[in-house]
Amino acid sequence: MEFYAAASPRSPDPMPRHPANTVRIIGGRCRGRVVRFPRSAALRPTPDRVRETLFNWLGQDLAGRTTLEPYAGSGVLSLEALSRGAARAVALDRDPKAVAAIAEHARLFGLDGLDARRADARAFLGQATGRFDVVFLDPPFADDPWPWLLPLAAAHLAVDGAIYAEAGHALDAPPGLRMARSARAGQVYYHLLRPEPGTPQQRGP
Repeated sequence: MEFYAAASPRSPDPMPRHPANTVRIIGGRCRGRVVRFPRSAALRPTPDRVRETLFNWLGQDLAGRTTLEPYAGSGVLSLEALSRGAARAVALDRDPKAVAAIAEHARLFGLDGLDARRADARAFLGQATGRFDVVFLDPPFADDPWPWLLPLAAAHLAVDGAIYAEAGHALDAPPGLRMARSARAGQVYYHLLRPEPGTPQQRGP
């Protein structure tokens, strides 16, 4: 999910706020285009500077790559990937309004290759058979799905693929993955994980 829960009134605000219910594409051919997402009092988008760091880690040009965003929220990571040349981006969310908004933005921006679906992340990862070059993981901070989420996501990685993981606490790499990069911005911990050399692919053709 491309949002994190707002801090409690007694907690310091970890990030500057965007204008209500909007976030901007920060790179590629749609740079500067505004993404609007359904209103939610408890959620807000991840800051631009975190996404900037992420795409510096991945390389600014994602030409021909495939991505998966199981907790899409605004879908901005999928839209960013397509803006930067990705061939296909699968964006999942359980909220049908969020899924419809992501699909509409891709249409308005002229971004081909989006596959936006209403789906549960765990169910999809447990049943799907495809592989992806990049998997974006940003579940709700109140959840703690990491013990099952990282291994399931790793099973869908293409050779030389990467997992981006954003959490409210620091994560450790599970067996089969290594921590390639990590950073912190306020209360947001973000990580880039890659397969350990020689790790067999567990799923997919």
